[in-house]
Amino acid sequence: MGNMAISGTADITHEGIKKHFTKWKKYPFQSVIELIANGFDSGATSVDVTIEHNEMHGLAAISVLDNGSGIDIKECDQHFSRFNESSKQGDDDLQGAHGKGRLAFHLLCSNATWYTKCHDSESKIFIDSLTLRNFSAKEISPKEQHAPLSLFKSGTCVVLTNFHTNLPELDVIRKNLESYFGWRLILNPERKLTVNGVEVDIPESDLIKKNICINGAEFKIDFIRWIDKPGDEKSYNYVVNHDGRVLHRDLSSFNKKPNFHLSSYSRSDWFDNFDKSSSSLNFTDTPQVSPDSTEFKKLKKAIHDFSSDIYEEFLREFVEEKIEEYEARGYFPEHKSLKAEEAAWRRENTKSFVKSLYLADPTIFNNIKEKPVKILLALIDKILVSNENDTIFEIIGEILNLDENQINIFSRQIKNSSLKNIVSTIEVLQKRELAVHKLREIMVKHYREVLETPDLQGIIESNTWLFGNKYTMLGAEEDDFQKISLNLRKHVKGIDLIDEGDLESTDLEEELDIDGVRRQVDLFLARKNIGFNSRGESYYQCTIIEIKRPAIALNEKHLKQIRDYARIISEHSGFSMEKMRFEIILVGRKISEKDFDIHSALETAVAKNEPGLVFSTKNDRIKGYVKTWGTIFAEFDLANHYLLNKLQTKRDSLEEKSSKQLVDDLQKPSE
Repeated sequence: MGNMAISGTADITHEGIKKHFTKWKKYPFQSVIELIANGFDSGATSVDVTIEHNEMHGLAAISVLDNGSGIDIKECDQHFSRFNESSKQGDDDLQGAHGKGRLAFHLLCSNATWYTKCHDSESKIFIDSLTLRNFSAKEISPKEQHAPLSLFKSGTCVVLTNFHTNLPELDVIRKNLESYFGWRLILNPERKLTVNGVEVDIPESDLIKKNICINGAEFKIDFIRWIDKPGDEKSYNYVVNHDGRVLHRDLSSFNKKPNFHLSSYSRSDWFDNFDKSSSSLNFTDTPQVSPDSTEFKKLKKAIHDFSSDIYEEFLREFVEEKIEEYEARGYFPEHKSLKAEEAAWRRENTKSFVKSLYLADPTIFNNIKEKPVKILLALIDKILVSNENDTIFEIIGEILNLDENQINIFSRQIKNSSLKNIVSTIEVLQKRELAVHKLREIMVKHYREVLETPDLQGIIESNTWLFGNKYTMLGAEEDDFQKISLNLRKHVKGIDLIDEGDLESTDLEEELDIDGVRRQVDLFLARKNIGFNSRGESYYQCTIIEIKRPAIALNEKHLKQIRDYARIISEHSGFSMEKMRFEIILVGRKISEKDFDIHSALETAVAKNEPGLVFSTKNDRIKGYVKTWGTIFAEFDLANHYLLNKLQTKRDSLEEKSSKQLVDDLQKPSE
């Protein structure tokens, strides 16, 4: 070992250096990022960042250790005297800031020391932030070397001290490093980056692999779609060798697509002799392995086509999420005055148009506020069902600058979507009409055979729309709410007791005995779903359906029971949240002819235009309904009379069907 000691001065003033980092002042941690990048750029497979704090929780030291090629003291002048100029320029595999990044440390602290090993040389380089243009370097003995670096054949450990700025939290630092170095880490799995011993992960992304053959050459292409933009890295198409080293890169044509970040990495034996600077004017018998070659041009076109497919798939997913968001916020018109099926079709038709609009131009709704969105959606909804709906394609075409071919494609998308919506609505309605017809048969002819819990429970769970279209989507997964509600039901006095006053025989029915009725059971369904009000605010919609056994005639006792149930719910601590709304529905085959209370409540509630409503709390948080199977069927017929007549549904003759066949049919989901 010699005792070489040198010093030097950068070819720029101290103030000139600081001006180059003006944009970085808000992000002082960028100085550490630059040191990490320098480590990878020196060929390191491992970069370890260690952040040390003192007893007062202040920053004591930051060290960035790499196992790269190190710095030869004889070449210090080349590395530290030339500012904004380095051998990295023109090398697509390198990431650092081309000769100036090493001096960014002054944004964070006062002193930086480089401990380095290169070949048989070990040395130390020092720079003070007060004199950024000056550096001093000297050879050191192995005993003076930074301890962790002693384990490597070559490498560098940069130690930062005397801080005047704090760092973000460790989790934030790791996220920043994931974002900035993710593309490099995914490119070469042998590369590792750690912070205080914990490895930095590759950020969330989707991997799509493609293999193609061009003129006999095999190419393997990995497409990485990043969920979040990877640092300041743009979308590039990379050519890499089998070691993961970047040989060439081109900017992708998808850089200006909102929220879409895509990198592609192409590997092939064909690249073994790749020369990105080779000229296509080199007239030799050897095929050109360069960006100007026929194979490379075909590869670029294939990459662009694959990227377009990935972008279209991304757009479809993005649009679906955006439509769900708009629906959750209550942006789409509600059509309260229309019949349920027609309102559903109108909404789906508008949603389909908006989806197509997004696909034509994903930026059209960017940064638009709530009221303008609602107005725009309402106008689209109106125009689509008016005699002026053809003009909407001309207007959209002019605004979005679409050519005639794009307008025709756009128009076909809308018309196809509308036709699908009409067909699907008709299918749903036909299935529901058939279900009602089957259930009528059961109630009139087979109720003594099938109205046991397993049969009717399955029918109800598959056809919750029977109680109203707003209950169409009641799911069966909310077990906890079902259990709690069932347990509260037990506190309702006499809810399972049967007496003679609950039975009514008619000329059409056999005499019913109490013991026979008791062998049957009531049915119970409780579900909790998320709903949204007109302002787009979410709440829990809790629905409880109490179905009395078939021989029971509903009377004032049963009305009192669901009122008691409502009171118990209102007093239950777990159900006291303001964002919980309850609807209790009492269902039976008939209402007792002798009953006064239920008939009176139903007549009083007519003014509210809510069929079956018998009571509600002052703030409408809890509502009670009474429905018979007859009124349920009648409501369906009335709501769908016009559409049913138009459809002229051909009903299968059900006279010969057994109760078992009817139950099996009805327990299958109707849509």
